Amino acid sequence: MRKRLATLRIEHRDLDAAIAALTEKSGPDQLQVARLKKRKLVLKDQIAVFEDYLTPDIIA
Repeated sequence: MRKRLATLRIEHRDLDAAIAALTEKSGPDQLQVARLKKRKLVLKDQIAVFEDYLTPDIIA
């Protein structure tokens, strides 16, 4: 599980770099940028699920 979480975080970071690179170009492909952002949001949700699963619930 932790390995999958690390993989998701790396992919999320890579997408962030790809989006930044596309937007720096003159005339970025808006459709491609939108698809990458959507994929990034999906990854963010998956990361949150894994983190919630791995973090123990402590009732104080």
